[in-house]
Amino acid sequence: MAMKGYLDEYEKLVIRMNTPRVVIDNGVCSSATIVKVDSPRGHGILLEAVQILTDLNLSIKKAYISSDGRWNMDVFHVTDINGNKLNDQSVLRYIEQSIETVYYGEDIEVNGLTALELTGTDRIGLLSEMFAVLSDLNCDVVDAKLWTHNGRVASIIYLKDCTSGSPILDSHRISKIEGRLKNVLNGDNDVNSAAKTCVSMDVMTHVERRLHQLMFDDRDYERRSKKYERSPMVVVTVQNWAERSYSVVNVHCRDRTKLLFDVVCTLTDMEYAVFHATINTSSDQAHLEFYIRHKDGSPISSEAERQRVIQCLEAAVERRASEGVRLELRHPDKQGLLAEVTRTFRENGLNVTRTEISTSCGMATNIFYVTDANGNEADSKMIESVREKIGFEWLRVKEMPSLIHKKGDGEEEQQTKAVLVSLGSLVWRNLFSFGLIKSCS
Repeated sequence: MAMKGYLDEYEKLVIRMNTPRVVIDNGVCSSATIVKVDSPRGHGILLEAVQILTDLNLSIKKAYISSDGRWNMDVFHVTDINGNKLNDQSVLRYIEQSIETVYYGEDIEVNGLTALELTGTDRIGLLSEMFAVLSDLNCDVVDAKLWTHNGRVASIIYLKDCTSGSPILDSHRISKIEGRLKNVLNGDNDVNSAAKTCVSMDVMTHVERRLHQLMFDDRDYERRSKKYERSPMVVVTVQNWAERSYSVVNVHCRDRTKLLFDVVCTLTDMEYAVFHATINTSSDQAHLEFYIRHKDGSPISSEAERQRVIQCLEAAVERRASEGVRLELRHPDKQGLLAEVTRTFRENGLNVTRTEISTSCGMATNIFYVTDANGNEADSKMIESVREKIGFEWLRVKEMPSLIHKKGDGEEEQQTKAVLVSLGSLVWRNLFSFGLIKSCS
């Protein structure tokens, strides 16, 4: 009994030593709340911390990431979505408690629903056809997310039976759902466009991380045609620092919510470890710099690998970049609602580039990003015509695309060079000034 008591105390000590420690400070910075996280090194720990912050729709304005030996020291400057410091004590407690449980590897599971994963060829009206099939098969869409990029589409949909409200378990019915949707998704007979569907009852991976994984596995980062050219607003460079065996990754793009999550998620799933990083935002621009190695401690070793990292990070930034007008539908939930709404979009020439579907307490809250059939900004008259048909009180315009200042070639090239020069020394200056690193070799 004495030995058992000793082991219990030893286990508690090990847990205390390895549990991330969180300090939240609202007094140091006048414009942001500081979240400091000390944690043991571990693959994916940084991603988990960033995920917790971004899932609360918080904006990470600055961040300093450092690894000293076997310990991570991370500092995040965060605000709410309106740019204000965090004063809600319940939110602050949630951040502390959630990050401190990262050590245990806890995940969120969706109970009582059937998860459907889809990848395939994107095209006009695809979402309308998908929801029409599900409605016809008596499936109720409770939650869903869909991304499009480079002519490809990935989606995760949570279903239940319309009649019973129970998860769909019958293997014959599941096969029928998969077969019908695969026919819709295939698009053409090109082998590279083959659709994939998967139904699961065990959903443990973070949804947005899983969407990145689905698109990565679908190789959406490969440019398929001139129609999907590289965005001039995203600049990614990768260079090796041979003396310290680091690969230095710089990302310069327009700032947006969840940007840091998207980049860190991609690096993590590509099996790279982030040892040091600096993230800075200014106006609507973001500058991110990472010092990375493979999990085995080696830097990027070939030109082909370097180019692949660049392509994958460009894709990670672009997938969630808002294309088109943001429309929000709030409507009492009913069978076939999504099929009706998306059919109205299609019949009026609107293309859905990204969507988020959620249902709570009998009310559907759905967000759609729409463009015209050519991928350009939808005409306001077209939007108002759709709103009239669906109902002005149900469908609202929440966000119009901001005007992009188009730089000349010389100005854009000069801006890119400035980013590469300034970011090279930025990370070390910030890490040392915060006392976050001593030496790491």
